Amino acid sequence: MRLSRFFMPILKENPKEAEIVSHRLMLRAGMIRQQSQGIYSWLPLGKKVLDKVCTIIREEQDRAGANEIWMPTIQSADLWVESGRYNDYGKEMLRISDRQERPMLYGPTNEEMVTDIFRSYVKSYKNLPLNLYHIQWKFRDEIRPRFGTMRSREFLMKDAYSFDLTKEDAIHSYNKMFTAYLRTFTRLGLRAIPMRADTGPIGGNHSHEFIILAETGESEVFCHRNFVDFDIPAEDTDFDNVAGLQAIFDKWTSLYAATSEMHDATAFDAIPQEERLSARGIEVGHIFYFGTKYSEPMGAKVQGPDGKEHLVHMGSYGIGPSRLVPAIIEASHDENGIIWPASVSPFDAVVINMKAGDAACDSACEKIYSSLTNAGKDVLYDDTDDRAGTKFATADLIGVPMQIIAGPRAVANGEVEIKDRRTGERETMTIEAAINRLSA
Repeated sequence: MRLSRFFMPILKENPKEAEIVSHRLMLRAGMIRQQSQGIYSWLPLGKKVLDKVCTIIREEQDRAGANEIWMPTIQSADLWVESGRYNDYGKEMLRISDRQERPMLYGPTNEEMVTDIFRSYVKSYKNLPLNLYHIQWKFRDEIRPRFGTMRSREFLMKDAYSFDLTKEDAIHSYNKMFTAYLRTFTRLGLRAIPMRADTGPIGGNHSHEFIILAETGESEVFCHRNFVDFDIPAEDTDFDNVAGLQAIFDKWTSLYAATSEMHDATAFDAIPQEERLSARGIEVGHIFYFGTKYSEPMGAKVQGPDGKEHLVHMGSYGIGPSRLVPAIIEASHDENGIIWPASVSPFDAVVINMKAGDAACDSACEKIYSSLTNAGKDVLYDDTDDRAGTKFATADLIGVPMQIIAGPRAVANGEVEIKDRRTGERETMTIEAAINRLSA
């Protein structure tokens, strides 16, 4: 993509309304624009990152055996009345009526709808286990939306819902998602630590929030330092191996980890001081086993091997892609801008033409741009006539991992400079060598 043709409205000054780093940088880099309180448009640069985040989430959900569906944003109130939640949900639910005055709502979550889909089609235990997920926009009328897309009223959410015959089977489905989440966040360039969350009236220990550590995190978290060095489950993990997944769960829940709401100071103080880690954290995912909470009032039953009908046991598993994007920025930035992990960067590299209009620079940049594009790389070519300082500032701000700098002197010698955005290291090499390295 040529920068001269790419819609990327850069802001030179820090927006006054931005309270945290990610909100400030997303606005400055032209990733988003606020349309009203807590509601944002995603502009081309932000949309590219959001799409890459969703792709990784999909790949890991599919790997764990989940099936993708797509449920509507507008839901009938009837299902929520049936589950008993319609009058209990509170003002966060946006309630509307259609032209026939039928009560509707803009979905804040999808337990009721997915349960209705399940009960309509699945009648036998032979069709279990089943996990259905979707990635869809949701709306919760937060009393105080803030921090940009970190806590917005309209947000993109990946919801997965598991259905099993027994609690034991449901725990295995829970462990599948637990493992898939560990892999997902690692691929996004994050180290997420599962921390036990409140299970409410359901009880038990199968509710976990996945927290990344960041200086600008929303809340304080406490954990054992060894979590930072735990190995992530491999790509070839067997998700049908009950004992294997249970071992992964047991390992990752064997040490102390808690948010401030669940913190046990006595248990934390029992950890040797040098192994304690107290930091700020951002929640990026939440998984929850809730048994028959929805299947019972909504009659979601299957015939078991004994010929009798059984209520199915369910779990829900959420990740917010539109929240993950600022979370990644919070965890990876410097004073000059964003530093994207390669897996979610909007572009693989940016080619910076230091003297647009100069025949030699133009020719070298065109060669690099076309060669990398033909090699399947997503490249941004800064072909504008901006000053060198502006080009460098823009490249650093948007955080693309590799910068290829072509100036008149270097090009005259058949060379360009390669800059690593994360480390700042620079290396001069021939144009061919640069193409070969970045094409790999």
